Amino acid sequence: MIFVPVASPSTSVSTTFGGVFDVAASEQRLAAIETELSRPNAWDNPEALTPLLREKRRLEDEVSRLNALKTCHDDMHEWLELAVESDEDEALESLAKQQDALDALLDETELVMLLSGEEDNQDAILEIHPGAGGTESQDWAEMLLRMYTRWAARRHFTVEELDYLPGDEAGIKSVTLRISGPHAFGFLKSERGIHRLIRISPFDASGRRHTSFASVDVMPDVGDDIQLDIKETDLRFDTFRSSGPGGQSVNTTSSAVRVTHIPTGISAQCQNEKSQHHNKESALRILKARLYNLELQKREAERAAQYAGKDAIAFGSQIRTYTLQPYRLVKDHRTNSECGDVEAVLDGQIDQFQHDYLLYRHEQQR
Repeated sequence: MIFVPVASPSTSVSTTFGGVFDVAASEQRLAAIETELSRPNAWDNPEALTPLLREKRRLEDEVSRLNALKTCHDDMHEWLELAVESDEDEALESLAKQQDALDALLDETELVMLLSGEEDNQDAILEIHPGAGGTESQDWAEMLLRMYTRWAARRHFTVEELDYLPGDEAGIKSVTLRISGPHAFGFLKSERGIHRLIRISPFDASGRRHTSFASVDVMPDVGDDIQLDIKETDLRFDTFRSSGPGGQSVNTTSSAVRVTHIPTGISAQCQNEKSQHHNKESALRILKARLYNLELQKREAERAAQYAGKDAIAFGSQIRTYTLQPYRLVKDHRTNSECGDVEAVLDGQIDQFQHDYLLYRHEQQR
């Protein structure tokens, strides 16, 4: 929690505290970006503007949040004065509500302050794969897909489906999403790892309890912001027919594309588009993110070498358990964060887990 002393309602939060609360500096930078975007021929190469547009979106979100923080701070001060003067229950109740609202905004501000990594403000590429267990695990993977799309919708992030492979009877065999929004990767990097579900299986006629696993991987979508030295001779492209539930859902031409980086053996595929060209572009984008993520993991391994404990974000580690039977609880095994409202979590309310994870990582790296 960040402590904000009560100031006069006429005193601006930005001018009082400065630094991360400096709304004026952010507004000045926004004005400079608007000038840059409005100059002649600025849009001749739209892709070159991607970093600038991402910064603009981040700053707009920051200004909106800090203005809301100032308004809430000023309102609480007014209710505090009224409560002192009147000593009425209604004033005290309103003051308590304003305090809760201010606490929530401060938590959000603290969370953004923790997203200081060079790649934290990138968009994210998120992949979900079910573990062993057939339909049971495939259904769990689809539940996770719903959880993350609901989370993104609550934050007004955009979700683009890059690759999707449906399950045989239910659920999904795999899915790759591009999630775009301020600090998308910074928030979602907390989700990397193995997610476990314990429940009474809806696919078991005997009503037995089952444990299912699904893996989630999250990579920064570097796009054209970072140049990777990838030689054309190191890439192998394969085309094949898209798979699906049958009928018109399966392409009759070999439009699906798989690209393999020969030196590392890392590959990516895309089959969502009817156009082989579009699938090739998406597959290359995913491959680039995976190669960059490999470099990030190497750096993370070097930083983690100074710690005795196991790296909590390594792919393959069990990070969180969602228990529906015999009791209801979601527990993160890295931070020991718990939530008994399983339905809310599966509906995308995972902010507390992300917040606690970022604090946990911050403490580890101090």
